[in-house]
Amino acid sequence: MLTLLGVAVVIVGFALRFNPLLVVVASALVTGLAAGMAPEEVLAAFGKAFNDSRYVSVAWLVLPAIGVLERAGLQERARALIGSIRAVTVGRLLLIYMLLRQLTAAIGLISIAGHAQTVKPLVAPMAEAAAELKHGDITDEERDKVRALTAATDNIALFFGEDVFLAIGSILLMVGFLETSGIVVQPLEMSLWAIPTAIAAFFVHGARLLLFDSKRLKTKDGVAPK
Repeated sequence: MLTLLGVAVVIVGFALRFNPLLVVVASALVTGLAAGMAPEEVLAAFGKAFNDSRYVSVAWLVLPAIGVLERAGLQERARALIGSIRAVTVGRLLLIYMLLRQLTAAIGLISIAGHAQTVKPLVAPMAEAAAELKHGDITDEERDKVRALTAATDNIALFFGEDVFLAIGSILLMVGFLETSGIVVQPLEMSLWAIPTAIAAFFVHGARLLLFDSKRLKTKDGVAPK
């Protein structure tokens, strides 16, 4: 039971809003030490995990590509595209993105979208353009709200969508933990039970997105357009 202290470290660290990376590392250290591992063994486990997952560093190659595309006017083109579609709204746009994100995550394609490669350069500018199309020149505060809603949509879609994929790390972790407690569960069973939760998350957050469309955002003059 002492190994569960790592979970407590994560909860307290996030509640106090410490650096997430430091919280996770501290949690891993506490878990390893509580399990009876020596400090050098914990460090060796970190090194082995990094060495076995070297392909993760390939993701950094995406950042220069995105930088070049943004410099070439990617965000401006995205805004112009949404500005030409009169029926688009923030809620409708993000609802479509959430559906696509959940479906792709459910089949294991969790890296084809995300904050760095999709939300910041594409979806967020599109959502801002949709807000301006309906409400006019919005304030910086309202622009931040649209960006936050866009990022939250990606988080929720990924979080509840990825558990449907039976080979995802979270499913395998739960299967392994249950087996240590004498409960034998197949990954497919865990995956199937995640489907109702994913559907519920889609409808709950989808309702929030559509309700966001009904809000009258303030313009920079302080008055919402009719």
